[in-house]
Amino acid sequence: MLGRVVDALGVPIDGRGALSDHERRRVEVKAPGIIERKSVHEPMQTGLKAVDSLVPIGRGQRELIIGDRQTGKTAIAIDTILNQKQLNLKATSESEILYCVYVAIGQKRSTVAQLVQILSEANALEYSILVAATASDPAPLQFLAPYSGCAMGEYFRDNGMHALIIYDDLSKQAVAYRQMSLLLRRPPGREAFPGDVFYLHSRLLERAAKRSDQTGAGSLTALPVIETQAGDVSAYIPTNVISITDGQICLETELFYRGIRPAINVGLSVSRVGSAAQLKAMKQVCGSLKLELAQYREVAAFAQFGSDLDAATQALLNRGARLTEILKQPQYTPLPIEKQILVIYAAVNGFCDRMPLDKISQYEKMLLSTVKPELLESLKGLVHIYQGAAPAAEMPQEPPQPQSMGTSAVPQQTPPRSTAEEIPLAVARGAAQEAGESLWQARYLSELCDPGGD
Repeated sequence: MLGRVVDALGVPIDGRGALSDHERRRVEVKAPGIIERKSVHEPMQTGLKAVDSLVPIGRGQRELIIGDRQTGKTAIAIDTILNQKQLNLKATSESEILYCVYVAIGQKRSTVAQLVQILSEANALEYSILVAATASDPAPLQFLAPYSGCAMGEYFRDNGMHALIIYDDLSKQAVAYRQMSLLLRRPPGREAFPGDVFYLHSRLLERAAKRSDQTGAGSLTALPVIETQAGDVSAYIPTNVISITDGQICLETELFYRGIRPAINVGLSVSRVGSAAQLKAMKQVCGSLKLELAQYREVAAFAQFGSDLDAATQALLNRGARLTEILKQPQYTPLPIEKQILVIYAAVNGFCDRMPLDKISQYEKMLLSTVKPELLESLKGLVHIYQGAAPAAEMPQEPPQPQSMGTSAVPQQTPPRSTAEEIPLAVARGAAQEAGESLWQARYLSELCDPGGD
């Protein structure tokens, strides 16, 4: 079924003939139990700087994408699918490939066709399955489509492989279920939804899990999408899904129209379990990023009322504006994790502080083209999770602590206790130190972008 577009019953609708192979699976199955599960510890890279640094996602996690219409919810999902292209090419075994299932619920046929074209041009259809229950399909098919897509993703999960499933969006599934329930004369509840609408989504999202080693160590990661009305996250369906999932990425219309894209509200977005799967290098580099952005938002709200600002406040505003600018990213251009680490390192440590805001993107491109290739290769090695503990004789010596390259130093993490985690942490610190040496040279690029600068 990879590379095909099917309906809620698994029948192809892409005009490329019938499926070559058939396997019947139950659409509604019981979610894995507690003993069959394992804690989330493997990263699932989205290719978005704002997500991988601030709200990291792990394999087996359920991360909600919530926001008003036309705020970029589907764009985040598509970028995540496109980012798996390079990662899957580097995979050395079938168990390292991440397969993607995209479930379109209640969308226009033209929107689904546009999505197929985007994935096809990026050669991403070869590891993807599209399940479409469009707006013209009956309500029972829109209700059934997420469960059918989940059954396809469970095939990979139960066979020791990894899969990502995107439900776009569950608000329309709830509306379809409300239509069916009202026609069946079931008593309506809050917002006319039936009383079991919570069970509708909980039994679906609980099927996304990371399996234990005894049951194959496969995983199914879920990215459900919920559309809000006028930013009301306290409505019935949004609060239900927020309570079920392991975190949420909140998108705001105001940020979108201000040109901050992806329009992620860092203060409301959270990842409850994904930080355990975040790479050590990324965790070390962006340790103070969320705090600085929070302080920037707080100070910026008061700075507009007065012009007399002390030097510390002005520096905070200056740094926060550049951190916000560095997290912007064009659509359909996911960035490898090793390049994300370098860019965020440069921003957090003050190398962009004297750059004009409109030159930040140019500085980022020049930095990535100037940095040593050996550094990128060393950071690429951290993408793979080190699972075996090395003997004491083979343990590499930990490099010296990296020096501060700007106004703030890289935050130091508490050294992990396990031997298996000390190795990537030591490599991360060495890579961070080498990044600092490279960035001292790259700092002169700012003079090319701003010849009249200080």
